[in-house]
Amino acid sequence: MAGSSRSEKLDIVAQNVRAFPDFPSKGILFRDICPILKEPKALTAVIDLFEEHVRLTHPQVELIVGLDARGFLFGPLLSQRLGIGFALVRKKGKLPGPTVSVAYNLEYGKAEAEIQDDAVKPGQKVLLIDDLLATGGTLYAACELMKKQQADVLGCLVVIELKDLKGAERLKPNSVFSLVQY
Repeated sequence: MAGSSRSEKLDIVAQNVRAFPDFPSKGILFRDICPILKEPKALTAVIDLFEEHVRLTHPQVELIVGLDARGFLFGPLLSQRLGIGFALVRKKGKLPGPTVSVAYNLEYGKAEAEIQDDAVKPGQKVLLIDDLLATGGTLYAACELMKKQQADVLGCLVVIELKDLKGAERLKPNSVFSLVQY
């Protein structure tokens, strides 16, 4: 994607987000990132844009922390580009060894997120990454996990932000960087 402008890359990303009305339930307009993954130029554009933002805004970052499961798609690629590590935040019961967990509310129930207790060092500068920010429940839980680990959260990165649901408000004082907003 060398030579493409920031706006051209954002256009490629936006063109590869697909909308599905009434999924997973009536009244929901689901934003699907699967076409981004199928189109190498779109995936490259996502990682290029994240990399550019992180290098300009958070050059001190030491670790990317990805959220289950779609944060796992973008996080390792960004980590590799930046030459830093990647850690997983998963649903409870999916990680081996000692873990730290936090319970949180979803629109349709409760859940728990966890991280291996040695995945993040106290004081380590981290960025959280996921595919989409809606109400902010999962990212908020991940921020709480980082507090328990005494990490320094520099901000959150998402491909898509659903502005009307005000998830970024819930995450304050942590900043949110999104590529596409609806």
